[in-house]
Amino acid sequence: MNLIEAIQGVPDYRHARGIRHRLWIILTIVLLGSCTGYWGYKPLAEFTKNHRLSLIKLLDLSPDIQFPSASTFRNIMTSIDFQILAELFNIWAENSLPINYKELFAIDGKCIKSTVTGGNKSYQNFVSIVSVYSHQQGWVVRHQAMENHEKVRLVW
Repeated sequence: MNLIEAIQGVPDYRHARGIRHRLWIILTIVLLGSCTGYWGYKPLAEFTKNHRLSLIKLLDLSPDIQFPSASTFRNIMTSIDFQILAELFNIWAENSLPINYKELFAIDGKCIKSTVTGGNKSYQNFVSIVSVYSHQQGWVVRHQAMENHEKVRLVW
């Protein structure tokens, strides 16, 4: 199973009447964009503009496709369970990307906007995506969703 086939299996929680973009396309763009440094809603919309022709070819889309806007990325990203997406990515990466465990990796976390709870309290909680980047390959090889009260334990 390739990554796109796995992503196509993610259930779409949205009401059918309001769907303009297929969920698997949005999630694939989120993964591709985040793996190449496009973090956030506006950067993801910019990613689709910068890589329009490549995305159309890679995803076998219609040449006249309208890609999601920044607000669509925002709506999806604030309501999706990122643990499912991270697990799908990790399964694909483990089967597709060779990892040399002796190489150096960089670990970075990004907070997912609009996930903060307890904003008026001394202890706030929010969801982050922690990524493991392979310097040798130039690619993210693992993703993991976490809340800030959790200790990071990356599972290989």
